[in-house]
Amino acid sequence: MINKQSILTQRFFAEGKLDDCPILDFHAHMHSSSEVYFPGASPESMIKTMKQCGTLKTIFCSHYALSDADMEEEANLKVVLKYPDYFMEYHAVIPHKTDFKSTVRRIEKYPHVYFGMKLHADSHKTPLTDSAYQMFFEYLNERKMPVLMHTWGESEFNNVSHVAEIARRYPDVILICGHSFSGNWLEGAKISKDYPNLYYELTAVMDDRGAIEIICENAGSHRVLFGTDLPWFDTHHGIGAVLSADINDEDRKNIFFKNGKILLGIK
Repeated sequence: MINKQSILTQRFFAEGKLDDCPILDFHAHMHSSSEVYFPGASPESMIKTMKQCGTLKTIFCSHYALSDADMEEEANLKVVLKYPDYFMEYHAVIPHKTDFKSTVRRIEKYPHVYFGMKLHADSHKTPLTDSAYQMFFEYLNERKMPVLMHTWGESEFNNVSHVAEIARRYPDVILICGHSFSGNWLEGAKISKDYPNLYYELTAVMDDRGAIEIICENAGSHRVLFGTDLPWFDTHHGIGAVLSADINDEDRKNIFFKNGKILLGIK
């Protein structure tokens, strides 16, 4: 048994999922990809996994939307309207392409569908600090809404310095650092002391032993959100990584549910 001293871990292993500590997944995708075959990428397959793992809500941005946000958002919207108990969505933003006005219209028409926005600067080869994102950040800042940003190590588009600059410019945006600056965990976590609007999401973190501990020690578990990149990675693996990390059960509860519960307004 991993972490025999952890009551939460023992219960997860015995029961498979816990009603008093459900999972909130803040980083997922949906549908197929041109790069990889996913056997479980449909909404129904994802819901099956969610039920197995005790995932209460999954917030996603489909692969298609990251290629053509204005066209594919309509398809994603239908998924959330069909399965509102399971999903919310990030509206994709493609710099120099996504229409700002239509994005705002969708978000304001369906506030129960859209949790926030999603930026993938590495894919779109446009730094987070570029003026192409300015209107979107200003909108999010005014409304104190979340944005999930792909962040990665020493990337020339979304590294620690880029995010620090965005956090300084837009102090009221809830900035979720997807992958927590993968490979540069320590420097990424350290800037949390200067920017209270930063959160760290664990997709890709859980592949490296010790990374969760670095982030929790330097940023605090109250700033960490659980994510899987489903259907890229299995939710069971993500849960196991958190359960086996050298943190305490209160940290695990923060990561799995308590922090996300506050952001989602769950009572």
